[in-house]
Amino acid sequence: MKPDLNPINIIILVINSLGLILTVPAICGLFTVVRNDHVVPIYVINLLISDLIHMCCMITRVKSFSFHFYMIDVMARAAFMMCVALERYLVIAWPHWYQFKRSVTVSVLISLIVWLCPFVAFIIGFLSSYTSIIIVTFFLVPFPVIVFSLVGTLKSLSAAISVSSEEKRQIVGAVVLVLCSYMLLSVSVIIFFLFLRDNPALSLVFTICSSFSPLLDLVLYVFMGKGATDKLRALLCCCRKETQRPKQQVLTVSGDRTGTVSSM
Repeated sequence: MKPDLNPINIIILVINSLGLILTVPAICGLFTVVRNDHVVPIYVINLLISDLIHMCCMITRVKSFSFHFYMIDVMARAAFMMCVALERYLVIAWPHWYQFKRSVTVSVLISLIVWLCPFVAFIIGFLSSYTSIIIVTFFLVPFPVIVFSLVGTLKSLSAAISVSSEEKRQIVGAVVLVLCSYMLLSVSVIIFFLFLRDNPALSLVFTICSSFSPLLDLVLYVFMGKGATDKLRALLCCCRKETQRPKQQVLTVSGDRTGTVSSM
């Protein structure tokens, strides 16, 4: 069955296709920086994987599309946003504890638990006929944790002397970005289940907002993958040198001629 290619669906298709193209290399790039002493990108990788599933579901939207599977993935995204924000706080506020207590194995195990929680919550909601209430509650739980992580991170950074101003901006930017992405996703989900579910026209708000949310998550790659940022800066510097090289050559020639005249 072919999807309904109305203007809204075309916009959603373009947004998710663009996000899909950018998410795959971002995941591969973060995989290359994961080490036993650097496990911070693991939750971001899981968040981007959930975004990947989300965008694939949105691209293949047809009438036979499983809405239940889509909602489980969206719930997992909200949970991983909470993990990313909380981990950023722990890295700054408790660096020694985090360095010795966290490993790749622990982070992977927590990630598996996070993937399992939406399935359990959705099954309980489906069996008890309280699916909407459980889903809304599931999306409300990460909010105080993310806000606490943001406030705690700001307080810890204000007292940190060894952290450079650029690193502080990256850390704060990552947590603020997580909060914005979470608000865009959770508010649209809560409004959809409480008010717009029975209104097909207004439910497009949920679809469009949830489509833009993965694009915000992609920006986390810039904050988490420092090597990628350095490579981007190096590329920009090379481009600047290439554009300035002709002028420098002209100045050098002029200088040589001037030097020759002076020697005469």
